[in-house]
Amino acid sequence: MDKATVEKRLKYWQDTLGKLMDAYTSLLEGGVKSYTIDDRTLTKFDIPSIKRAINDAETKVSEYEALLNGMAPRKAFGVVPRDW
Repeated sequence: MDKATVEKRLKYWQDTLGKLMDAYTSLLEGGVKSYTIDDRTLTKFDIPSIKRAINDAETKVSEYEALLNGMAPRKAFGVVPRDW
């Protein structure tokens, strides 16, 4: 993935994260009963799904920032305990 693509994706996820945080704050403060982001309408009952979406967006922003700073994406590994 080239640098321009990473920058575009980072900007997209930063904008998305900002919109999600605005929606979450508005719903928590009780100023609104529903909130619209692009084509999605969220209600007060969607707070858990908004939290998950915020966590996902924060993860994506962190990943793309790490890529821009020259760090490799995190790799998963497993540990198998053995009793020998």
